Amino acid sequence: MINNIKSWLKKDGKIFLEDIGIKKGQIILDFGCGSGHYTIPAGKVVGKDGKIYALDKDREVLRQLMNKSKSEGLKNIVTVCNQSEELKINLDNESIDAILLYDVLHYMNSEKRRIIYKNAYRILKTNALFSVYPKHYKSDQPLGELADIQLEDIIEEIKSAKFYLDKKFFKRLVHDDNYNMGYIYNFKK
Repeated sequence: MINNIKSWLKKDGKIFLEDIGIKKGQIILDFGCGSGHYTIPAGKVVGKDGKIYALDKDREVLRQLMNKSKSEGLKNIVTVCNQSEELKINLDNESIDAILLYDVLHYMNSEKRRIIYKNAYRILKTNALFSVYPKHYKSDQPLGELADIQLEDIIEEIKSAKFYLDKKFFKRLVHDDNYNMGYIYNFKK
């Protein structure tokens, strides 16, 4: 487990993010960033001219993430704590090049998911990337709010929020500190 994360943070995460379309100089939102498994590699990909907003509701996790980012020499990560039930994303309209929404949808009921999609649409630039890793739906380790929902239903939910599906990947990525194969869906505004 520790070796998986070290390898992911050192090189594999960067390769993964570049493969899905993250580029140098971009401004990224890692929504529900947790301990930063995607935030840290994204900070490396976008470089000093880019920025990562790491949003989570857990202040302690964000503090630990900032310590980790400092130890990695990253100065382009900004933490955003959102403990509000409103799920408002306090970023400017059309200010973000990409959003990573990885392994968090199962925590939200359908109304909260609609709010997130609406906010994502608002803050993303035209043709920006809305990258989603839906986990824990009906046929993939069912859990939480997605336990009775099929993957196709999640895709249709996102499309009904004015996004269109641009690309689909089946890739090796990190889930719960271990490597896992999963579907990544890249939507565009």
